Amino acid sequence: MTELELQQYLQREYPQENSRCEWKEFKNLKNSFCGDEKDDVISYVSAIANMDGGHLVIGVKDKSLEIVGTDTYNYDRQKAMLRLKERCANLSTEGLDIEELVTDDTAKKVWVIQIPKHRPKLPVYAHDKAWQRIEDSLVELTQERLNAILEENSPTFDWSAEIVEEATLDDLDTDALAKARSEYKAVHPRVADEVDGWDDMELLCRAGVANKGKLTRAAILLLGKPTAIHFIRPAVATITWVLVDDHDEKVDYEHFTIPFLLTVDDALSKIRNLNQRILPGGTLFPDIVKQYDEYSIREILHNSIAHQDYTLQERITMVETPDSVTFSNGGFFLPGTLRNAIEQNGPQKFYRNYVLCQGMVNFNMIDTIGRGIRKVFTEQQKRFFPMPDYHIDQAKKEVTVKIYGKLIDEKYYRLLKANPTLSLDDCIALDFVQKHELIDKDVATRLKKLHLVEGRYPKLFLSEYVAKTADNDELKTEYIKNRSFNDSHFKDMIVSYLRSFGGATRGELNTLLSSKLSDVLTDEQKIRKVGNLLSALKKDGIIRLSEKKKWILVEV
Repeated sequence: MTELELQQYLQREYPQENSRCEWKEFKNLKNSFCGDEKDDVISYVSAIANMDGGHLVIGVKDKSLEIVGTDTYNYDRQKAMLRLKERCANLSTEGLDIEELVTDDTAKKVWVIQIPKHRPKLPVYAHDKAWQRIEDSLVELTQERLNAILEENSPTFDWSAEIVEEATLDDLDTDALAKARSEYKAVHPRVADEVDGWDDMELLCRAGVANKGKLTRAAILLLGKPTAIHFIRPAVATITWVLVDDHDEKVDYEHFTIPFLLTVDDALSKIRNLNQRILPGGTLFPDIVKQYDEYSIREILHNSIAHQDYTLQERITMVETPDSVTFSNGGFFLPGTLRNAIEQNGPQKFYRNYVLCQGMVNFNMIDTIGRGIRKVFTEQQKRFFPMPDYHIDQAKKEVTVKIYGKLIDEKYYRLLKANPTLSLDDCIALDFVQKHELIDKDVATRLKKLHLVEGRYPKLFLSEYVAKTADNDELKTEYIKNRSFNDSHFKDMIVSYLRSFGGATRGELNTLLSSKLSDVLTDEQKIRKVGNLLSALKKDGIIRLSEKKKWILVEV
């Protein structure tokens, strides 16, 4: 069809933009297919899939549907669909299609991507974030929309709930059973007196890991003898601890298997929780703290067991270095984003291994009121330690948590200690600053008003408070190096230079000021800063540009 006919066709089939349809130019897919988040093909596919599915029309002008065409680079339909599936975690291939339309008269190419609706309980991710469209903008999936997806009815499969027909009580560890009974009484003190009258099978049924006298896979994971591992194969029920030295060399390791109710203690005991002596500024007496909060490392390991996707046949790992411990487990992150997990009030809406989680709750390993992850953060806040790093790879189906056992920057420790009323959100933002990670501009503005950070956005550093209180010349020097003088100081420098030498080129003024401007500025930002100073001086009638393209003082 001709270009006019194609435009008429698109206007008829896809007449307006809404949550089910998006028009995008994307003139070249080389950098637009998987490019910047919120502004590439995969982000829009995620957003449309997370509503009711729909279409993404590529190669047309936004608002008008005027055909501009797109260079599909080295993508053909098949390769593009494979790439979408690869980069959009949880995207269904059923109903996914790409229609390629090329005009006969102008040879302009338009793609229409048909995007299926997300599968029940499975948000679609791009750039490790789930997106949705609100009016003309893409935003991260709201908590309300995420909850709506997770609460959708579907034939759910709970791996941990499956009955193991051949397993009997003889396949369970007697010490694990005794601990299960004791912990059940601690969790349910009102029925503690009754518990001793229950036989083992009734206890397990009450705890939710057995059903009508039959053991579930959850019972094998929590209570099974090591020899019972064959009942749940090919799943891998293994926790592996690895010790790595300062040179990133593996120096020791150990594997731990079922019963997890007992072996988590053995695994955690491998972590060396040494005393840290921290000398805050202004005192000769050190603060002595353990490297790790015991609740936090236990909570993270228990969460790894509870939320592991055992169908992936992967082990849970704990990698210990001199400065940190990193926990990893297989499976996509159910809350979607870390922010959702921290802000969530109340129980999680959906559990991958509901029966396993129910058993772990009843055996005093985890709770279900949604506070676990948030409490790990608040415990680090109380200790003035760096916040945990959560790396959520939805495409690879892996969740990694790094918890720090040493300070990254002592200034962070001092700031938190001196400001005990800081909110958790502000502490997390300060943690981003000390790790040289980007924070939102409005958050940076708030922290500046609180005198917690300084510098020019996005390059921020911890505030002057540290330099004033720290008995450390190196810290003071670093602060002065990062701090910039005010504009009037630099204007005076320019005027003094022009008065002394009669004039100066822009290059000479760039050289004069670049070494004096704050080191938090990039070279490009420094040049722009000099330009702004010159413009201000010219506007005030103090300097002008001569015919020889030199800046000179205005004669009075």
